[in-house]
Amino acid sequence: MNGVKERELINEIRERNIEKSSGLRKNVLMSEFTTFRVGGPARLFFEPEDENILIEVLKLFKEYDVPFQIIGNGSNILVRDEGFDGAILRIGKSPNEVEVSGNNLNAPAGVLLSYVSKLALDNGLSGLEFASGIPGSVGGAVFMNAGAYGAEVSDIFKSSKILYLSNFKIEKTDKSKMDFSYRHSILENEDSMPTGIVLSAEFELKFDDKEKISERMKDYNSRRIAKQPLNLPSAGSFFKRPEGNFAAKLIEDSGLKGLCLGNAAVSEKHAGFIVNRGGASASDIIMLMNIVRETVYDRFGVMLEPEVRIIGE
Repeated sequence: MNGVKERELINEIRERNIEKSSGLRKNVLMSEFTTFRVGGPARLFFEPEDENILIEVLKLFKEYDVPFQIIGNGSNILVRDEGFDGAILRIGKSPNEVEVSGNNLNAPAGVLLSYVSKLALDNGLSGLEFASGIPGSVGGAVFMNAGAYGAEVSDIFKSSKILYLSNFKIEKTDKSKMDFSYRHSILENEDSMPTGIVLSAEFELKFDDKEKISERMKDYNSRRIAKQPLNLPSAGSFFKRPEGNFAAKLIEDSGLKGLCLGNAAVSEKHAGFIVNRGGASASDIIMLMNIVRETVYDRFGVMLEPEVRIIGE
């Protein structure tokens, strides 16, 4: 993005008197907004306060040909050290509240999965137990069909309110149109740009005994604590599960468990995690990722696909 486009965009935002409501900031370090705790500056950073401002900002991006990326809680992304020469649009804050009606739970995209899981428990609703320890937001979870312990968002998904980027129209989209599969939804695109933005999601849950729901959540969280390196910054499981196998097993069987590059490391606790031991750079993590992929491919003929989205040139 050249300086002329940046100035024109900012001037337009100021003329429309939406600078504050768009949450506009400049040169924001993305290490502050990712669970990896790495990443250079985003040239422009936005946190729109409502749907109307979000649409207005997106239309301006299109008018001024501004490259942009959308993030939620930053739990499944890695921003390069050079940062992102465009606009980061964060769907975080939300003026809406989570609504529970019967066995349906409707949540804004920016709400954390841990929060909606706890609310489901409080209302005696089962189905979100698997998500109680996932550090992402509702929007990100729908976008990538997040899952754990044999369950996925698609199992409980009923519908979403989605802002489609092709026409800036908001539509209620039900499960039959989402094309859910393993870590995939219709919102993904090959060029890493989404086809739409989740504004809210409705989940269809089941009534169950609160004590039983709580026990399942405790069991999942105990397993996470025992098997995952939760004490170190990471983006969770770094690689998608290859068909008929497990990424962590392939990595461990390749002798890579504990491998370090700079301050990035393949976790000694769970080989599917790449962790920041403190002061790692995004370059360290990316180089380590490439070593892991090449080694596993040479050994087993399987090319691991990153689950983590890498942002920046």
